[in-house]
Amino acid sequence: MTQRPPVFQSPLAESIQAFLAHKRALARRYDVEEKTLRLLDRYLVERKLSAVEHITPDVIDAFLASRPRQRPRSYNHLLGVVARLFQWLVRQGLLTHSPLRAKPRRQTSQRLPFLFDQNSARRLLELAGSLPDNPRALLRGATYRLIFILLYGLGLRVGEVARLRRSDLDLDRKLLEIRLTKFSKNRLVPFGPRIAAQLQEYLQTCEQYRGRLAPDAPVFSFLAGRGLNPGTISQTFHGLVPRLGLHIPPGTSPPRVHDLRHSFAVGTLLRWYRAGLNPGTRLLQLSTFLGHVDPTSTATYLTITHTLLQEANRRFEAFARTSIEETSL
Repeated sequence: MTQRPPVFQSPLAESIQAFLAHKRALARRYDVEEKTLRLLDRYLVERKLSAVEHITPDVIDAFLASRPRQRPRSYNHLLGVVARLFQWLVRQGLLTHSPLRAKPRRQTSQRLPFLFDQNSARRLLELAGSLPDNPRALLRGATYRLIFILLYGLGLRVGEVARLRRSDLDLDRKLLEIRLTKFSKNRLVPFGPRIAAQLQEYLQTCEQYRGRLAPDAPVFSFLAGRGLNPGTISQTFHGLVPRLGLHIPPGTSPPRVHDLRHSFAVGTLLRWYRAGLNPGTRLLQLSTFLGHVDPTSTATYLTITHTLLQEANRRFEAFARTSIEETSL
């Protein structure tokens, strides 16, 4: 029986494995970062470097040049992963200094995400619900309609929806249990009676076709025992977008499936404004609901829109009017 080669084989192999173990002990998945470090490890092997001392700034510069990244954000991610590895090695006393000397690229103004309002979201659900079945995908319309309901109505990540199992749905308490999130944590997501009714109806229909679902059975599946791939969900979304007739404002990116999550976050903020609540005091709640480690991550979703500015201005005007009246008394 042949043995599989170790994942890492360069002079940094043991150090990379220890670094990944350290990050994962802090509840970080670090899957994407591991793939980046595999590229670095493979490059060092191909260069036939036999010792850590041979990893010079010129070697690291050449590695970065071998992985062209057109977008500053993509390049800076690559750079950041390598930088964190070497910084950790220095702190552990495994290196005296980091061989990385490259600097992050300056990012130009980022394009805004497309935000779905209720009308465009409703149209998306209608189109998704009308998708025809095919021999390899029964209940195709009902499946994608409910998927987009959960993405838009609960702000879930597409991977979280794809990984849902029957045991993750508690219809009595109206809770979803989201397992193994982006930050390797589980969380509970409550939902209201309308989504509960949608889930109940979908599960009943599924069991008519698939039989009673076992606790570990995927909720969204076209092949027995195999959940839908997030990439397939994204492809289906992009296939529907041209039929929506959306107006994309200047400076806004074309719609992505992740924009449904953005839309949920901004819509929640807007509802708080209209209800007279202070969004600043409730940001931690939204952060917890979305499964973020801290509110700073949530803030990136809160794109300022014309409607939000109107609500903020209306609140400020009310505050200013009250203050002026009190001062004049």
